[in-house]
Amino acid sequence: MLTQRQLFFDHLAQTSETPLALEIVKAEGVYLYDVSGKRYLDLISGISVSNVGHRHPKVINAIKDQVDKYMHLMVYGEYIQSPQVQLAQALADVLPDNLSSVYFVNSGSEAIEGAMKLAKRFTGRTEIISFKNGYHGSTQGSLSIMGNEEFKNAYRPLLPDTKQIEYNNLEDLNEITSRTACVFVETIQGEAGAIVPENDFLKHLREHCNKVGALLVADEIQCGFGRTGKLFAFEHYHFVPDILCLAKGMGGGMPIGAFIASKKIMNSFTNNPILGHITTFGGHPVCCAASFATLNVLLEEKLIAGVETKEKLFRKFLKHPKIKSINGKGLLLAIEFESYEQNKTIIDLCIEKGVIVDWFLFNANSMRIAPPLTISEEEIVFACKIILESIH
Repeated sequence: MLTQRQLFFDHLAQTSETPLALEIVKAEGVYLYDVSGKRYLDLISGISVSNVGHRHPKVINAIKDQVDKYMHLMVYGEYIQSPQVQLAQALADVLPDNLSSVYFVNSGSEAIEGAMKLAKRFTGRTEIISFKNGYHGSTQGSLSIMGNEEFKNAYRPLLPDTKQIEYNNLEDLNEITSRTACVFVETIQGEAGAIVPENDFLKHLREHCNKVGALLVADEIQCGFGRTGKLFAFEHYHFVPDILCLAKGMGGGMPIGAFIASKKIMNSFTNNPILGHITTFGGHPVCCAASFATLNVLLEEKLIAGVETKEKLFRKFLKHPKIKSINGKGLLLAIEFESYEQNKTIIDLCIEKGVIVDWFLFNANSMRIAPPLTISEEEIVFACKIILESIH
């Protein structure tokens, strides 16, 4: 009889020639357990997904309660479903007034696709500007505004009328003109290696978009839901987007995303044509119930309040001559090494020693640190010890 490992390689589509291939049978809190019983401290949260930890009891209970009532009923937007309504209201309550209308989807890429359509429809313009080394997803539309040519070249032709400019470059803002429908920006550039804005860059970007009538779309798919020490990262940087894209940490481990705008902007989808954006499973009631519970856990258990202290601990203990810099904010950090080869060797040793870390798509010489926000100070000290041992 074939093993799970053999079946994995025979029948699951592979995205690289060397997947990690850890055979995980259980997850709880900040730990994963493999088929042999070995325990791993998860420092990447499934790529910034399990912000409240794996299988948080309140999220699990919300899922079970909703499954007992109903699951999929109808395509998005036709029936009044309590989990969707509760979650949309809860999000509107914690967001600025202009972000009050929520469109639920299944993933971050879908949130980006919806936001692209919405901006073009509302403004009547076609040009979309984004930033070099920005990551917005892998579907054709989101790939078109990705800021890395190596990942795009194999799939051309992509969407026309897109342009990438330099992040943190004030001069490049002049590329945004009266023919620009929208500008997509990651509040913190994730796959570039957790690059933070400098010199009020996002505030200047907001002012320039206002000046030329372009919508500003904030991609907080990776940096949202408490990861940076605020519920949403844009709260650090004194600007408010016209459209906000969310996913990853939103669902407590369940697949859900959203793009959020004002009622005026979102109503563009209701006419000419009607049903301007459609999804079958977007806003799935079980996923919405999980997301509502996740949001409440973040707020009620004060997980976000502890993020800054935990960031300082990582920065305090991760000191070594081979560490060139530590970039990022909160619990989205990038530990920079000399080369990808050096970084990959250290990553492999960490995993062997029971601590899961990773690299960044567009910054392969940097190690990703993005644990569940529930990680304890003792667990941080242990993780840093293993990383330093692996560097040695």
